[in-house]
Amino acid sequence: MTAHDSSIGLVVLDMAGTTVADGGLVEQAFAAAARELGVEPGSADHAEKLDYVRATMGESKISVFRYLFGEEALAQRANVAFEKAYGELVDGGLIAPIPGAREAVEELKSAGLTVVLSTGFARVTQDAILGALGWRDLVELTLCPADAGGRGRPYPDMVLSAFLRTGAVDDVRQVAVVGDTAYDMRSGVRAGAGVVAGVLTGAHDAEVLRGAGATHVLGSVAELPRILRGVDE
Repeated sequence: MTAHDSSIGLVVLDMAGTTVADGGLVEQAFAAAARELGVEPGSADHAEKLDYVRATMGESKISVFRYLFGEEALAQRANVAFEKAYGELVDGGLIAPIPGAREAVEELKSAGLTVVLSTGFARVTQDAILGALGWRDLVELTLCPADAGGRGRPYPDMVLSAFLRTGAVDDVRQVAVVGDTAYDMRSGVRAGAGVVAGVLTGAHDAEVLRGAGATHVLGSVAELPRILRGVDE
């Protein structure tokens, strides 16, 4: 590849923990979902399930509930309760942009890159977050697992959907994937992305991110434009 061929032209950014600070709302919404299914707060079962939720931050939420509750009907019930609780918390003003996130997106766009926002949440929750932040028009494409055939991270499907749907670049190596979890990193690696960048504003630390294949670890998404300029030089 020439330097030109390898330049990054498409950036797939995670939301919660990467561009959006949600202050632990996932855990609060999980508690509501667990209550809906009769999991006793404070019980060993609740603690065990919450540990799994923490360990799998970044994965499609319905996949997490399928693992925790086994039966599809129960998983769907839990997921609906989770999305409802999370949406109410979002509407209550309990989320904010990661400092510098919007500016980073705008800087990347002004440099001619295409930016896509992706999430492991359902579309209804993603839209609630975008609306609460005033981000509905920030990027040309936002993706949730259902938009990519139903499989969320750690599968590469959302990254590859961004690649196919935007037509922004000719080669998957011209894609940068950015997130705060091991699942984000794995999805980027599996998609063949040229840059797989972990940020330290969310669920996982540098060691976990590097272990999952991060090519870069950043303090926050605010550092991304500078890092991508360096990749292209």
